[in-house]
Amino acid sequence: GIPMEIIVGKMFKLEIWETLLSSMRAGEVAEFWCDAIHTGMYALVSRGMRRIAEGRDPLEGQKHRCGMGNMFDYHSTGYDDLDELQRTPQPLIFIMELFRVEEPSAYKRDTWAMSKEEKLAAVPVLHSEGNRLVLCKEFGQAAAKYQEAVICLRNLQAKEKPWEDGWLKLESLVTPLVLNYCQCQLELGEYYEVLEHTTELLQKHNENAKAYFKRAKAHAAVWNEREAREDFQRVAHLDPSMAAAVKKELKQLGERMRKKHVEDRKRYQGLF
Repeated sequence: GIPMEIIVGKMFKLEIWETLLSSMRAGEVAEFWCDAIHTGMYALVSRGMRRIAEGRDPLEGQKHRCGMGNMFDYHSTGYDDLDELQRTPQPLIFIMELFRVEEPSAYKRDTWAMSKEEKLAAVPVLHSEGNRLVLCKEFGQAAAKYQEAVICLRNLQAKEKPWEDGWLKLESLVTPLVLNYCQCQLELGEYYEVLEHTTELLQKHNENAKAYFKRAKAHAAVWNEREAREDFQRVAHLDPSMAAAVKKELKQLGERMRKKHVEDRKRYQGLF
């Protein structure tokens, strides 16, 4: 029910469509006959578009691999006519209407469509936007900005050798973004999300006091008293300047736990 968008030059699965669209004018409707040599990937493209039209995830059930790899695993697109087209490729006629053409700078690129330089340039902008949204107490939107920045950096890291200079430089940019993201999740009450991300961060940087502090607060929020106390004590050991904040948090944790124990006793007395 909505127009499809294609970014020309980014190796869309059905490359012939880029050629066809590039020959059209905005507002034009055109019909193209394409030989089977150009239509081999159509079944996979059509499957994804049909799933979207049905309100389903186009990648539902796929493993993290190319479309053809998934086809070998599952042997079917889930649609009989597309399966037949897979078995016997045919020339196809495409009828297209070109709604609009945008300049490269006129649209917001998704992360996957950015070059290395564009990703690096986007990170400080996203970081700044996230900080601004935090000041406005728009924590959900801020978290999305931080997360997008992390994705940019992780994509770049995937091309570097772990723990070498290039990887470490990118990791130094990732860490504060992850911590900011976790702070937003604390504000939103998404405590298990915080536990997951801080634990992952601490597996690589086990001396990061801020990560322990945020994980301790998440543990405390979900009543993991022992884990919370251990993390708070670790914070005080790693960063004595945070000792006052830790003392305050431990006092609040003790009060909350005592209150919970009283409420639990009353509840259990009513059961027996």
